[in-house]
Amino acid sequence: MAVVRATARTETTGMAQKKDDMDDDIFIAEIDDEIDAASEEALNRAADTVCKECMQIQRKENILIVTDPHTSVIGQALYEAAARISDRVLLVMMPTTHRHGDEPPAPVADLMRKQDVVLAPTRYSLTHTRARMQACREGTRIATMPGITMQMFIEGGMTTDFNTMQSAIAQLGKSLKRQRKVEVKTDSGTNISFEIGGRWELGDNGICNRPGQVTNLPAGKILAMPKEGTMEGTIVIDGTWDAAVVKEPLTIKVEAGMITKITGEGSDDVKAMFVEASRKLKPQQQSNVWTVAEFGFGMNPRARLVGNVLEDEKVQGTCYFAFGDNTSLGGHASCGIHVTGVLKQPTVKIGDVELLDEGDIRI
Repeated sequence: MAVVRATARTETTGMAQKKDDMDDDIFIAEIDDEIDAASEEALNRAADTVCKECMQIQRKENILIVTDPHTSVIGQALYEAAARISDRVLLVMMPTTHRHGDEPPAPVADLMRKQDVVLAPTRYSLTHTRARMQACREGTRIATMPGITMQMFIEGGMTTDFNTMQSAIAQLGKSLKRQRKVEVKTDSGTNISFEIGGRWELGDNGICNRPGQVTNLPAGKILAMPKEGTMEGTIVIDGTWDAAVVKEPLTIKVEAGMITKITGEGSDDVKAMFVEASRKLKPQQQSNVWTVAEFGFGMNPRARLVGNVLEDEKVQGTCYFAFGDNTSLGGHASCGIHVTGVLKQPTVKIGDVELLDEGDIRI
């Protein structure tokens, strides 16, 4: 197996005109550690699933794979799978960003706008970036895979039946269509209520076949933006926070939709992260980092709590809250940071719909 190597500048590879020319167009070096045959087969199978089942790539479409040094093996596999369908495939190696929501380099953002399909296995999320939103506005359909690992790519949530899950999400969406009030409680201390702004988003189902669509992979959640200023109560993060399984709960006090207090093990580091992000903003925007930006719940029966938000927030029977930037959902909190915490075994009531009872699905 080969992988595109990182350099100090952005590398572009691919855009093969014919399959026979691909080796001349790819900047490749052999990886140091060999992948066993079974893992390589699973890797190729997962990449084919992304290209054929999830994105439904067509022969004449332009495809861009955006990767970085941490995810380059997966990026290479996706490149090869896409190249088996189309001869208009480009693979870009960009420097690793510093946190979720950081913008990619300008040349990468420009390339994203000019494609039919973008696949983005990267260490940190491009989902809530201006680059992603602009590309979608111009018709690009995008699958982001922030923090994807080899294990996540070939096991767990990526092995679900995406078409069946799409149907389940659509069916539940009908029950939620006019429901606006949300109450969430857990035995660990969560007691929070709020209204949602806008509508429930049902598109994170893994099937991304229409212009302008965006999905995470692995997929499988229903989400909404809390209506700004309506959330009151306490959120206790007892599942995972950002990129780690929680050892001791993290307690977040919320008033009028904004974080007002954080306590628990690691709370000082969490607060420091938000403060650091705020210092990069104009004074009038600095408070945006404390916004409760997103609420959702998992719908993927194969997803597992692994200490990676990409899969954790999709686990069936959990719910999650994200904090920071909400502009991709139509909000006004632009701040360039978007961090997620997952709650285990929640009781969730949405309007008159009893959704979860201590993690058990009721409908």
